[in-house]
Amino acid sequence: MIRPFPVPIGLLALVVVGAAPALAATPRHARQDPAPAARVQSANRAALREPSRAGYVNAVQIYPYSEGTLYRLYAAPERVTDIALQPGEAVTAVAAGDTLRWTVGDTTSGSGATRRTHILVKPFSAGLTTNIVITTDRRVYHLQLESTRATAMAALSWTYPRDVLIALQRSEAAAEAAAPVATGLAVDNLRFGYSISGDDPPWRPLRAFDDGRQTFIEFPPTIAQGEAPPLFVTGEGGEAELVNYRMSGRYYVVDRLFARAELRLGGDRQSVVRISRDDAGRRAQRRRKPS
Repeated sequence: MIRPFPVPIGLLALVVVGAAPALAATPRHARQDPAPAARVQSANRAALREPSRAGYVNAVQIYPYSEGTLYRLYAAPERVTDIALQPGEAVTAVAAGDTLRWTVGDTTSGSGATRRTHILVKPFSAGLTTNIVITTDRRVYHLQLESTRATAMAALSWTYPRDVLIALQRSEAAAEAAAPVATGLAVDNLRFGYSISGDDPPWRPLRAFDDGRQTFIEFPPTIAQGEAPPLFVTGEGGEAELVNYRMSGRYYVVDRLFARAELRLGGDRQSVVRISRDDAGRRAQRRRKPS
């Protein structure tokens, strides 16, 4: 069953009383300047996307969705054209420029996650043009409608390259998170004798360990939601030196070993987290013992 889609039509009249002379007196050259209208027409022509042979799958024209694009729809009297939205997408409003000579309705197909909204349009005669704006919970569609005597598009729908890109990025991020932080690690060589102390910011590391060659610092998943702190290694003289490292997932990988290091982030009220190898103090004491 097809039910008419309510399209409100209103007219707003604005009367300005006692306008200031500077506002009321519009320069003659500004009134006659055709440039703004020409710019609008040029922009609309550049944004208009026509049906293409490559875009057809059987009788359905499939446009790649891009925000701000105008999509052409050809219709004909006594023919219904189906505008199929993305499965799961919910319509919030449909507005048509000409609701007297065009019929606009909506229906649905499928159920659950496959439920799909269809906007159905039909002109009363040939030679008509109008536009439709469809707003949903995901995006806005702008369509340019033109009626012919006998040529009508059976249906049109869209692909969503941005959605595909986001899904691909999420898939890559999940694969990166599941991948090992490093390859070729010998489990027997891993040493977890590191202490974490100092402040307790959201990015405070969970643990640190090394394989005798590299040091690994593991952060909580929230490290991806904010700014990552720089790492400073404390030298033998007590001075802090910025060290080279790389980020792999939620790990810092340092291509060297260190006894003490600090993570610092912030301005006036700086958060400082210290990482110390548990045997570093004992080794320092042994070095200071008189021979």
